[in-house]
Amino acid sequence: MTALDLLTTVLLIVTMILWGTTPLLEKIGLQTVDPLTGVLVRSMSITGVLVVVYGFAGRLPELAKISMKNFLLFGASGLMAGLLGMWTYYLVLKSGAMSKIVPIAAAYPLITALIAILVLREGVSLQRIIGICLTILGIVLVKQS
Repeated sequence: MTALDLLTTVLLIVTMILWGTTPLLEKIGLQTVDPLTGVLVRSMSITGVLVVVYGFAGRLPELAKISMKNFLLFGASGLMAGLLGMWTYYLVLKSGAMSKIVPIAAAYPLITALIAILVLREGVSLQRIIGICLTILGIVLVKQS
């Protein structure tokens, strides 16, 4: 295993831990907070930290170099995942069982795989088909538990 492979593995484990523990904080916070308010506070926190980090790194001028196309693509992504996706997720998380909701919501790569196949014409392999079927089976099993 190369140093890059090791670093990648460590970063993936850190990502998994961060993403795996965050729903607990959100579930507790949503006990007394409206989901849309939760999304606002979450987004403001992220924006504030990013502006400070970007500023200290001297990278603010890079923002002026972004093309309108990329600005719109990232903006749409933020609205879809960062606002609408988080809001609908928080609405469900507030009222449901975290152990059922998070695995189903985390199955979004299924949608990504299907879009990649249908829209981007990415290749279809037996392994990919098996993975998609197992994901669907996992969603069914978690939902019925």
